[in-house]
Amino acid sequence: MIDTTLGALAVRVVGSGPTAVLWPSLFMDGRSWDRVAPTLAQHRRLVVIDGPGHGSSGDPGRRYSLRECVTATEQVLDRLSVTDPVDWVGNAWGGHVGLRFAADLAWRCRSLVTLGTPVAALSRTERLRTYPLLAVHGVLGPNELVLSGVTEVLLSAHTRANDPDAVHLVRASLLHANRRMLRNAVRSISLGREDLTDLLPRITSPTLLVTGSEHSGFTPAQGQAAARTIPNGRAAVVTDAAYLVPLEAPTATTTLIRGFWAQCAGDVHDPTSRQRLAVGESTGAPGPPDPETLR
Repeated sequence: MIDTTLGALAVRVVGSGPTAVLWPSLFMDGRSWDRVAPTLAQHRRLVVIDGPGHGSSGDPGRRYSLRECVTATEQVLDRLSVTDPVDWVGNAWGGHVGLRFAADLAWRCRSLVTLGTPVAALSRTERLRTYPLLAVHGVLGPNELVLSGVTEVLLSAHTRANDPDAVHLVRASLLHANRRMLRNAVRSISLGREDLTDLLPRITSPTLLVTGSEHSGFTPAQGQAAARTIPNGRAAVVTDAAYLVPLEAPTATTTLIRGFWAQCAGDVHDPTSRQRLAVGESTGAPGPPDPETLR
């Protein structure tokens, strides 16, 4: 537990090598990285942070912003004596924090990977879907309406039908979360999320925007369009996934991240650097490569 301006945050450190920060999606804690962490920890020292109000983390008892999440991350890194630039890997909420981190603190960000992270603010349709679930949760807690509603948004139909462990983890995370702090996170980070489009041209770190083929809030086309506005950006698509790409498609996720890290470092000894990095990627160079799809 590390004290920050957003409360005491639960932090897990595993692996060795250059530091990578992993921040999970809203509604999820560090367990959502468990399927990819063993592989990534062979190449990086992973600092896995549970966001405010998630897992064992506390919260500040008030609304908070992405900028404050970045400040809290700085405090975690300082406490861990991390002075070199880090590789940021963020899922949904974690990607939003990462975009702000890379734009505001370029000297601390060696590379950035976002997974299932919409760039625009929440749409009117998404807001209309969120408010009733939030109201029900406030009165009845995580009942079946809330559990089913959140699970259907976070996980693709393919995952819900074929991966009961993933479904169980999402439901368990909702059932065990502190109700007040979870609602505060939704209001602060989801309903209060700013449009991050204008940040993208300011990001100078190599950046990979990954989305699931079933992610209605950040489609493959939107991912490619966003990547083209980042000076060193590219996009990738993972099939049969929605928001929780690391949980739904761990092998595809680790392949993409390792390949991206290897390309960033020019590490020809890593076999993944000799594979095509990503699917339907956009590098900012003229003439985008042929679109593919990674399973």
